[in-house]
Amino acid sequence: MSSDFESYEQDFAVLTAEITGRIGKVPKLVGDEKKQMVANVEKQLEEARELLEQMELEVREIPPQSRGMYSSRMRSYKQEMGKLEADFKRSRIAYSDEVRNELLGDDGNSSENQLIKLREERAHLLDNTERLERSSRRLEAGYQIAVETEQIGQEMLENLSHDREKIQRARERLRETDANLGKSSRILTGMLRRIIQNRVLIVVLAVIIIFTTMMAIYFSFRER
Repeated sequence: MSSDFESYEQDFAVLTAEITGRIGKVPKLVGDEKKQMVANVEKQLEEARELLEQMELEVREIPPQSRGMYSSRMRSYKQEMGKLEADFKRSRIAYSDEVRNELLGDDGNSSENQLIKLREERAHLLDNTERLERSSRRLEAGYQIAVETEQIGQEMLENLSHDREKIQRARERLRETDANLGKSSRILTGMLRRIIQNRVLIVVLAVIIIFTTMMAIYFSFRER
C-alpha cells in the first residue's frame, strides 16, 4: 500500500515542479501563447488535485500505527498545493489586467486609477480566499486527526474485546481445573478412608486370631 503512495508522491513532485515553472512563465508571455499556458496550468492543477485525492485514499488504507508519518506528508503536500493555487491566481490577475488593457487600448491610460483600484480589490479578495483555504485545510487536518483517533479507538476496543474473551476462556479453564481437582480430592479421600478401614479391620482380625490362638493353647495346657 505504501508503494502506491510513494508512486503517487513521485508523480505529484514532478507535476508540481512543472506547474511552478509554467506559473513563472505566465507573466512573460503574450497573446495566444499566454492563454495556452494558462489553460495548461489549469489542467495540471486539476491533475495535481486528483493525485492528492488518490494519495489521501491510500493513507486511509495504511494501518494506524504507520499512518502518522504519511498524514504529516499529506498535510505538507496540501499546503504546497494551496501555495501553487495562490501563485496561479496572482498570475491570472496580472494576465486579466493585461487583457483588459489590450481591450481598452488608449482608453486604458485614462482608466489607470480604476485598474489600480480593481487590482487592490482583487488582491484583497485573494487574501480572503487564501485565509478561507488555510482555515479549510486546518479543519480538514482536524477532521483527519479525528477520523484517525476514532479508528484507533475502535481497534483498541476490538483488542480489549478479544482480551476479555481470552480472560473468560482462561477463567472457564480454571473453573474446570478446580472442579477436576475437587473430584480428585474426593476420590483420594475415599481411597484413604477405605485403606484406613482395611487396616483397622486387619488389626482387629489379627487381634482376634491371636486371642483365639492363646485361648486354645491355654485350654490345651489346662486339660493336661
